[in-house]
Parts: sequence; C-alpha cells; structure tokens
Amino acid sequence: MTKRRFPRRSETALGQTRARWAARWGHWLITAGVLAAAAVVAAAALVARSDHSPRPREAGRHRISNNFDEQRAFRFLRWQIHLGPRPAGSSAARRLAAKLQATVPAGRYQPVPGGLRNVIGMLPGRDPRRVVIVGAHYDTKNLPGFVGANDGASGTAVVLQLARTFRPRALRPTLVFAFFDGEESPFGTPDDQFARQGLRGSRVASHSLRHADAMVLVDLVGDRDLSLPREAGSSRRLWAGLRSAAQRAGAGRFFPAASQQEILDDHLPFRRAGVPAIDLIDLDFACFHRVCDDLSSVSPHSLDVVGETLVEFLRAL
Repeated sequence: MTKRRFPRRSETALGQTRARWAARWGHWLITAGVLAAAAVVAAAALVARSDHSPRPREAGRHRISNNFDEQRAFRFLRWQIHLGPRPAGSSAARRLAAKLQATVPAGRYQPVPGGLRNVIGMLPGRDPRRVVIVGAHYDTKNLPGFVGANDGASGTAVVLQLARTFRPRALRPTLVFAFFDGEESPFGTPDDQFARQGLRGSRVASHSLRHADAMVLVDLVGDRDLSLPREAGSSRRLWAGLRSAAQRAGAGRFFPAASQQEILDDHLPFRRAGVPAIDLIDLDFACFHRVCDDLSSVSPHSLDVVGETLVEFLRAL
C-alpha cells in the first residue's frame, strides 16, 4: 500500500507546528499527572477500608449493621409468592414445607391434626440446656388470590435466613426454628372462633417445646412503612432486650417505645405453656387479609431491619 504523502512545509511553519504540539503535550502531561495522583489517593482509601470486619450500610439516612443477607431473604419471599396462595393443606403449602424441611438445619416434619405439618429445625448452641424458639407461620389466609407477601411470606423468609446465618455452637442457646402450619383458621370460620380454630400448628409445637427459655414470633415484618411497637402480650423483659439489640444494629427507630394492642397469634400457645414470648408484628398494615398483600407491599429493607435486630438479639442471649 502506498503511504500518503504530505507536502513539505517551510521552516517557519514547521516551528509553529512544533510549538503547538509542545503546548498540547504539556497540557496532556499535566492532566495525566493529576489523574494519576487521584488514582493513588483512591487506591489508598480502598486499602484503608479493606479490613475483614462487617461494614455498616446506608439504609435511607440510617446506618444498619451488615450481618443478615436481606437480598437472599427477599428472594425466598419472592419464591413463596410465585407459588401462589398457600392455605393450610394445599399443594402449594406442602411444596413450601418440603423446601423448608430440606433447607433448615436438622429439618423435620411435625404432624398437626387435619393432615397439616409443622417444619422444625434445630441449631445446637454451646449450652444444650438453653433453648430459644424462633418461629413464623408459613400458611396464608384462605382467600381467593391472596398470596400473603407480608402475612406469611415475610416472617418465613426472615426465620429461614436466620437459620442460614448462624453456625452450630456460635450462640449460647440452642435455636429451634419453627414454621407453623394452620395459623390461619379454616375458610369460613367466624372471627370470634379464631383462637379455637386457628393457631393449629403452634398449639402442637408449644406442647413439645414447653421447656424452652424464650420464644420469638416473626409475623408481619415486611411492609414498606415498617413500625414494630411492643405487642401488649409480649414479655417486657424480652422486648427490652430486643429494643436494645435494635439500637446496636442501627434500627432503633423501627422499634418505638409505644405498645400496641394484644393480639391472638402463634406466640399465645407458648405463653399459655409458660414460655416467655414476644411477637414482632406491624398491625398498621393497610393490606391485611387483602389481595393487595402482594410483592408491591413489601421491601427487602424491612426484612433487613428485622433480621439485623434479631441477629444482635440472639447473640446477646
């Protein structure tokens, strides 16, 4: 290929061209030097931050500790939603139970009358005489099109992720992870019959676990505008410890000092069996038992708030 030829220029023109190129090279060299210096500063900052300890994350304007994988928990919440409605005894509920049993440490089924079944897991602690239960119900209200993203899936997702978070004997107490079937009363049951017709799985579990030192129920904890005041029937001592844990985790504002009304929930059979219990539930949820309790009503940040708080709480027991 013939090289392109350029016409010869005079010495004066050539000198002017060289001067312009020299000015340009000088500008580029200065710019390159500034960029190189900035790169060195950035690298030094990265090295200074590269220790192996967990770093707090920004959660809105509040810093939350980083020990709980809320994205993994939210993926499991989403997987439950994709199963569709999951009323007790349904094929979708049984598929969910099988997933829980296969995932939770030492998972097993616990029969519940009516063909239902709880899923029970266990993580041994350093003191085998101490037992703490962390529970949630995995069934949904038997309503057409109701998928229970908050009421059912959020608590189940948090409890399962807690079971994935700790290693055996990392905590003092042994943790029992309980996923209750049949929390919701059967279709058509009047509201005033809920205490007798609902809470089916927790009544069975409370009998077999009545020796436990404490019980934590995780119920409606995923809504986007989360606030978790103390449920009036919850143990004051345990709740005080939970609020202290929330402060340490950077999530204190989500656990106000106020109390909300006492409710009938899966912690009630444990309280009646003499086990101190607390219920994490946001009663101010606009989509309670409505079809709008879907994926649009929940947030991974809310799961993170609860998960990080419970990690701190369980470590302190």
